[in-house]
Amino acid sequence: MEVTCEHCKTKLNVPDEKIPKDQLVRINCPKCKNKISIDSRTAANEEASENTDFSETGKLHLKFIEKQPDKTENEGYSYEDYSDDESLDIFDEDAKLAMVMSENTDDSDKIKAALEELGYKCIESSNTRDALGKMRFHNFDIVFLTEGFDGQELGNSPILNYLNHISMSSRRSIFLALMGAQFKTLDEMMAYAMSANAVINPKDIDKISNIIKKGVADLNKFYKVFMDTMAEMSKA
Repeated sequence: MEVTCEHCKTKLNVPDEKIPKDQLVRINCPKCKNKISIDSRTAANEEASENTDFSETGKLHLKFIEKQPDKTENEGYSYEDYSDDESLDIFDEDAKLAMVMSENTDDSDKIKAALEELGYKCIESSNTRDALGKMRFHNFDIVFLTEGFDGQELGNSPILNYLNHISMSSRRSIFLALMGAQFKTLDEMMAYAMSANAVINPKDIDKISNIIKKGVADLNKFYKVFMDTMAEMSKA
């Protein structure tokens, strides 16, 4: 969908799959930061009108519309749950994004500083629902989640549940880092058990920059070998 900012007249191309259906969504213009409204309800109403018809007798006939399957709890999230004064940002296509979720302000500041040092644009979330909404709208390179975020233990985190159910092609592009007192930093077996790329003990928070830098490099190297091997197998 092509959207034009009424303030600075910048034209934006927003992928249709990124626009929630039947809802009013506001995004920030990347140039002037003016809020732009995108109303997908208009398209839905037009589609509904196309599925109605009047017979010659003047009676209204409804065409059959296939019922959509029920959504899971995570899929049932609605962007209407954003507060009225909050809008979704649009970032440059080549921007490296990191989602940071921590209840501790000091820890959050240190994590963001480490990631920004590596060239990532950090985005924070105040609660689980907000985080899930942003992860549906943006493609994050790094997701950093700490124990106790939004009062949730990592073992029962809806964030991890969501990441464990997205497509593998999307999941493999995300570096997931978990931080908790129960972890031994860079314990690969624990990271595997938690479906994470790295686990970190809070005592090593000052080493996050090096940990993430090495972890991301190893991940990219692994999947390069993986993709090269798949390409070779397809030729056989």
